[in-house]
Amino acid sequence: MRKSHPVRRAVLAGAATVSGIVLLLSLKPASDPGSAQAAGQAPPAAAGQAPQGGVNGAVTGDAAQTQYGAVQVRLTMANGKITQAEAVQAPKGGRSDQITASSVPRLNQAAVAAQSAEIDAVSGATYTSAGYKKSLQSALDKAKASAGSQQGSGGAQTLTGDVAQTQYGPVQVRVTVAGGKITKAEAVQAPKGGRSDQITSSSVPRLNQAAVAAGNADIDAVSGATYTSAGYKKSLQSALDKAPAGGGSSQAAGSGGGQAATRTLTGSVAQTQYGPVQVRVTVAGGKITKAEAVQAPKGGRSDQITSSSVPRLNQAAVAAGNAQIDAVSGATYTSAGYKQSLQSALDQAGG
Repeated sequence: MRKSHPVRRAVLAGAATVSGIVLLLSLKPASDPGSAQAAGQAPPAAAGQAPQGGVNGAVTGDAAQTQYGAVQVRLTMANGKITQAEAVQAPKGGRSDQITASSVPRLNQAAVAAQSAEIDAVSGATYTSAGYKKSLQSALDKAKASAGSQQGSGGAQTLTGDVAQTQYGPVQVRVTVAGGKITKAEAVQAPKGGRSDQITSSSVPRLNQAAVAAGNADIDAVSGATYTSAGYKKSLQSALDKAPAGGGSSQAAGSGGGQAATRTLTGSVAQTQYGPVQVRVTVAGGKITKAEAVQAPKGGRSDQITSSSVPRLNQAAVAAGNAQIDAVSGATYTSAGYKQSLQSALDQAGG
């Protein structure tokens, strides 16, 4: 038998190695499945998680109160997908500045990638992450309502009201509206701890039942649960205010439901150095026909500033038709809060 030449063996081994590498490369996917997410783009598989139906424009979530300050998220959406997420409020001051600067950009990126509020908390920013996710979810709820997306049968819409602060804790109501009627009401937040547990367990089911029966927020307070009832009614009204035009009956559409092209929209609460500011507007034919502050700083010097500045801000909002209004001299903080809440109300209208 003729011996194989060493050079021949080396050539054959090299050829086999190259063939193996080529085969492996041909089996590798054309792109890394995680590359889109790493680049801050939404992966195609996640598209169904964001509200579909052509939602476009900015949507601002409710402010979520945390142990270190408020967190509020604003989304920019195009064709039902989240294209940008930003925190318009976040904890600040001292150590919070560093935590916010580190965590918020990562949460923003995660929201765009996930196209939902199902995102992981950032390590070392537990409270900020929880507040971010809560506000993000409320923004998505508003986008669904704005799009009139189908949730369940009969064109049902889920609407989450703003958080109403009471002496014993926050109250927040979520309702399902179908065919212009409230078909379900529930309290996603209610006072708890000590005596509050008993009051909540007794009163909330009765308030839920009353909301469904009445079809609006004009319900009686439950005896012995005055504060909880007041907070419930306030949050319920804000949920109904978010019902899209033409999507509900004259009852469920809130105070603007009697006119087909009229909507009443309540903005998120804007926290200022001197107290909260919250704006409610009536929009008809694409124009602001009425503006009012349902909350404004009060007590001491604030009473005088509020009584002087708020009527002028209301008038300016109607005249401008948007939130690009001038601050009132001597009422810098109130003006800033007013404009922020006004913008969040207009975001709900898609304007």
